[in-house]
Amino acid sequence: MPEAGEAQSTGTASADGPFIPMFEAFRDELNDHYDRRERIFKTARDITALSKKMYRASSPILLLWLYMLTSSAEFFHFKGRTRMEPFPNRVAVETEKQLAAVDGLFHSLSEDLCGINSWRYQRQISSGIQEYIEAISLQRYLQSQALITPEEASASIVGGVQLTEEDYIMGIFDLVGELMRFGITAMATTGSLPGDQMSGLISEDDPDVSDQQKLPKSNILTDLRSLRSCFETLNTLSSDGHFARHFSRKSEVMRKCVEKVESAVYGIIVRGRERPKGWVPDVLGAGFRGSGRDSSDDLTLPV
Repeated sequence: MPEAGEAQSTGTASADGPFIPMFEAFRDELNDHYDRRERIFKTARDITALSKKMYRASSPILLLWLYMLTSSAEFFHFKGRTRMEPFPNRVAVETEKQLAAVDGLFHSLSEDLCGINSWRYQRQISSGIQEYIEAISLQRYLQSQALITPEEASASIVGGVQLTEEDYIMGIFDLVGELMRFGITAMATTGSLPGDQMSGLISEDDPDVSDQQKLPKSNILTDLRSLRSCFETLNTLSSDGHFARHFSRKSEVMRKCVEKVESAVYGIIVRGRERPKGWVPDVLGAGFRGSGRDSSDDLTLPV
């Protein structure tokens, strides 16, 4: 039997073997991986929360409330697709505050998502990016009745964080739900669809009309139908199973959202004939308009 001294020397030699440093390096690499993944996941949740605050601040419900206070019926008539209309000051200040906070979070991920890590941890940051795309696309639509492009959305994400095609599509899917709420709320309050209300084409013989102005006018329902048509033409058979499952589920939700707006429009067309022209529900109540509101408050809406 080996003596105690020999056993101790053997244990020391095995502890200092060539494989121990290698496995310690593996351990450190895995610890870094889990720490990085947890940081990205937590930051994505913070981005999600701030993005929700962004589109709640600029949400159609808030803008509709401001519309009722100012009695500006022209608010729901967008001026066109090429001119950006500013938000009211209160809304603009709030959204800029949230946007600056989101930019700071994206900057904090620049080291964790550099190089190959941008793909390795794409699942962890994906939820935050999708919510951010929904927020900025809603702002763009409310300002100009236009859909933000993938290039513009990618350029708005700072810190070198990459925007994948899947995250962009999922974010636009979520936008459809907000537009559905916008359209139904506007119709219930004003009796008309938000968007360009003039139908048909401008005369092409008019030399003072630009090519852009000669395009057909549209409203929120035609825009939603256009989005539905574009989504239905996408082929996801070659996509990975994770994206295909989410695409199928959100496609069904998107179709139901568009159908809700269509049903609301049909209700206005059919039942609206029974009401006097220009009728809207008295949502403010007697004596509410102008009561308790300081005239110095800047609630002027874009017209």
